[in-house]
Parts: sequence; structure tokens; C-alpha cells
Amino acid sequence: MSRRVAQGLVALAVLTLAGSQTLGLTSNSSGFDAFIWTIGLVFAGVGYLIATRHPGNAIGWLFLIAGVGAGVGSLSSSYADWWVDTGHGPELLGRTAAWYGSLSWIPFILVPSTFLLALFPDGRLLSRRWRWVAWAAGLGIAGSFVSQGLAPGKLEDYPQVTNPYGIHTPVLDLATGLSFLLLVVGVGGSAASLIVRFRRARGSQREQIKWLAVAGVVAAITLLVGFVSYDIVGAGVANAVIMLGVLGLPLATGVAILRHRLYDVDVVINRALVYGGLTATLAGCYLGAVLLLQLVLSGVTQGSGLSVAVSTLAVAALFRPARSRIQEAVDRRFYRRKYDAQRTLESFSARLRDEVSLEALSTELRAVVDDTMQPAHVSLWLRTPAEAP
Repeated sequence: MSRRVAQGLVALAVLTLAGSQTLGLTSNSSGFDAFIWTIGLVFAGVGYLIATRHPGNAIGWLFLIAGVGAGVGSLSSSYADWWVDTGHGPELLGRTAAWYGSLSWIPFILVPSTFLLALFPDGRLLSRRWRWVAWAAGLGIAGSFVSQGLAPGKLEDYPQVTNPYGIHTPVLDLATGLSFLLLVVGVGGSAASLIVRFRRARGSQREQIKWLAVAGVVAAITLLVGFVSYDIVGAGVANAVIMLGVLGLPLATGVAILRHRLYDVDVVINRALVYGGLTATLAGCYLGAVLLLQLVLSGVTQGSGLSVAVSTLAVAALFRPARSRIQEAVDRRFYRRKYDAQRTLESFSARLRDEVSLEALSTELRAVVDDTMQPAHVSLWLRTPAEAP
């Protein structure tokens, strides 16, 4: 039964997305929104896998609903575009489609973003004492939808359309502020519950939370980079960066719950820390070098081509030594056991060249193995010349 329901929700998400594209082709819009299509299909696909393999986990159904919400929102926006461009169709339906299209991001963005943290990874709250977090998040999301939906004036995404359900009342401002406060409490409480869950977790559940934490950090960084660089690199590139960050949440959730190569997360975290720090370092050095060389060479050359070329070569030469230093710093700070083991092996290799006593060498070798690998027992067998073939 659960499989059929999940299949029906996936089919509904695909049909609404396909209907959105069909309507888009009849209007002046492009008819294809890669961001919405990817969000809808990824959420629906990951939700289907989780719901069919773990039907008792609410996260799978949450993702399926988010996928359907993305499809319905896209269909509403496409119909509103068609109605605005052609003027055909019932006016109330066109205004309602524009109204919901402006609000459609709330169900498929805010719902999984808040409840995912509170329910991850088993689909249940940490305990009954955390129900207030779920209530705050739910009321905050619902209040935000209603308060924005009742705001009078022009619609945000359709400035040529007046909100058909807008009302003028002082209560609306109070409801908007209260909804925002509840939403902040819900998001903060959900994040706090995940931190508490991680501190209590052991074994595979701890590794699952690491996957979601990595995806959350990547999403936060990509969202920040996308918003900052929106006017510099253009809307297409910025939206692609934001999309990749957002898609990391359902993908990491699916990997964590389905437990495929779960313990590789430590390698992912290590590489993310190293290359994230390396990117920031090289970008800072590049910008600083370009600005400095432009000031120094302003009297020699009128253009900035020479400073850019020199800065590029300097950053390229800095890549390997910077990567080595950052890798060492990350290992020393976050992977102390690995760092200590490497230092022990390097020290032993240096002493090995000068050691001539076999007994001292065997004693030191056993000590190194015990420090780096920490086995239950260490024994060393040396073959004598008489035992040699």
C-alpha cells in the first residue's frame, strides 16, 4: 500500500512538472525551469526510495510532499504566466494561480528545511519534550503562508496582478511578526535537537548525522556565495550554485538513511575542509595580488592584464604548498589521531636510518605499531638464517 501511495505521489509530481512545461511553451516564458524541475524530481525520487524501503520514516513522505509541492507551484506559475500573456481563461483562476505561484516556495523549501532537522534520521522527534519545536515550526510556516497570502497590494512575482485575497487589517502585521518569531524558534529548536541527538548518538546514527551536517554546511556556503555573486556572475550561474547547495540536503539524507558507503563521510568532511580553506586562501591571495599590482604598475601600464597574469601565475605556484599546509592544519585540529600517527611514523623513519641494534629496533617498532594502530597484542617474529630456505 505504501509503495502505491509513493508511486502516486511521484507520478503527481512528474505530471504537474510536465503540465507546467506544456503551459510554458504556449506563453512568452521559456517553459522550462531547471531549478524547479531538479528540486521536484530529486525530492520526489529520494522520498520514494526512503518511503518504499523505510515506510515508517516520515522523512520519505516529507520529501514526496515537497516534490509534489514544487510541481504544483511550477504549474501555478506557468498558468499565471499564460494568463498574463494571453488574457484568456477565468480571471479569478489566473489571479489565484499567480497568488499561489508567489507563495509556492514556502511548502517545498521551508517544510523540509525545518522538519528535516527535527526528524532526522529515524523520522521521529528526539523525545516528547521536543514537540514544542515541531509545533513552533508548523505554526510559523502556516502563519507565514497565511500572512503573506493575505498581504494587500501587488504580488511579489507578478507586480501587474493585485492580490485577490489581500485584506487591510492591523492584525496582519502582528500575525506576520508572530509567524516570523515562531519560524525562527522552530528552525533554531530543530537545529538544537539535531545537535543534542548527535551528542547522544553512537555508531551508524552518528555517521548519518555527519552526512546531513556536511550537506547543511555546503548548502549554507553555496547560498551565501550565490547571493553575493548574483550581480557579478549573472542569474544563471548564481542560481545553478544555489541549486547545487539545496540539492545536497535531500541527496545527503538519502545516502545517510539508506546507508550506502556511510563511513566515507569522514573523507568527505576532510576534503571539504581542505579544499574549502584552499579556495578561500587562493581567492584572497589572488584578489590581494591583483589590487596590489595594479597600484604598483599603474604608472607603467594602463591596463590590468599584466597584474592579472602575474597574480594567476603566483596563485598557481602557491597551490601545492598551500594545500599541504592546510591539510596539515586540518589533520592537526580535527583528525588528531591521524596527525599523531603520521608524525610518529615520520619520526620512526628518521631514526630507522641510524639504528643498528636489532633489539632496540624491534622494541621501537612494536611501540610504533602500538601507538599508531593500537592493536590488542603486538608480537614480532624475525626469521633466523637457519630458517631461511
